[in-house]
Amino acid sequence: MKTLLSTLLFAVAPALALAQAAKPAATPAAASAAKPAAKPAAKGKLAPSARKAVEENTPIDDDPSIKLSEADVEMSKKVYVGEIPCELGASVKITPMKREGMFMVTTRGHRFRMHPVESRTGAIRLEDPQRGAMWLQLGNKSMLMSQKLGQRLADECQSPAQLTYAETLKTSPLPSILEPMPSTPDAVTKTN
Repeated sequence: MKTLLSTLLFAVAPALALAQAAKPAATPAAASAAKPAAKPAAKGKLAPSARKAVEENTPIDDDPSIKLSEADVEMSKKVYVGEIPCELGASVKITPMKREGMFMVTTRGHRFRMHPVESRTGAIRLEDPQRGAMWLQLGNKSMLMSQKLGQRLADECQSPAQLTYAETLKTSPLPSILEPMPSTPDAVTKTN
């Protein structure tokens, strides 16, 4: 009888071992893997809308490496500030910062800290070299360009003063630079 029992035990033992290997052990790790657990909130991560709200309300510190000359500060006094409407329903908001000559320029989720840069053409030019953006203000319109993206972020922006100037140009345009200049003083008085 003992031999029969030991033979039977040797015959059934591999089958029992295979059955246990096929069935996973009920451990806490296996139990948690079987049920989808709620994701723990990542520390320091905010939702995109919350990040945008924090960024818009957080002031950008002045960069002490930016040195403005007296000419730059004088040029900054000519920058149109406030909400400026642009084409396609866009708008650009220009706000002077605490530091004289510095401006916060915002549009459609973009925010730039700009300062005046000398322009050979006489146009008023603000730049944010860190973020690669430029605000170009002409007599009749302005535009905001992203040099990093290689595109205009806002075009045909006109403050009330620029809109008035653009209407004046329609009724009495400036002389063409391609036409010859009057040669005599009498010709100057006749054309004016």
